[in-house]
Amino acid sequence: MMKRALWQGLVAGTAGVLAMTLGEKAEQRLTGRRDSHVPARTLERLTGMREYPGRQPVPVNLAMHVGQGALLGVLRSVMAHAGLRGPWSSAKFTVVRLTTDQILENATGVGAPPQTWPRRELVVDVLHKSVYAFAAGVVADALAAGSGPGPGQRHAAMLPGRHADVGPVPRRG
Repeated sequence: MMKRALWQGLVAGTAGVLAMTLGEKAEQRLTGRRDSHVPARTLERLTGMREYPGRQPVPVNLAMHVGQGALLGVLRSVMAHAGLRGPWSSAKFTVVRLTTDQILENATGVGAPPQTWPRRELVVDVLHKSVYAFAAGVVADALAAGSGPGPGQRHAAMLPGRHADVGPVPRRG
């Protein structure tokens, strides 16, 4: 399962990044909002790269934007293979995506806690990360479905819900 989850997750995460980026570009055309270079600054700090104040590090920005999204897609793929599929799982994954950004940006001193952001900026960020999570989720779920139901789905088929008296499903070879 893990080999499939890895490559399928990279595909799903990249699809999510593509959907998010297209949405961001459309939103920027409508609102006039400029590109954020926080991803680049975060990657520079994480890797110890030389920082260039005032410079717009587009390739570094793109590397962090795509790289982080692709890697997080692996987690969404693992979720799908475990049987955590559909909109509820994509909503949960949205929180993971937002939290990952905040951990990296705040730990490096590049970002500030979201509760300090202007409301409009916060709404835009949550919207774009939701687009990413749901797009990645659709792809991860579709790819995982090719392997059949996940263990959680097989367990639910025995008796829906959580029940202490329903044992784990048999292992698959």
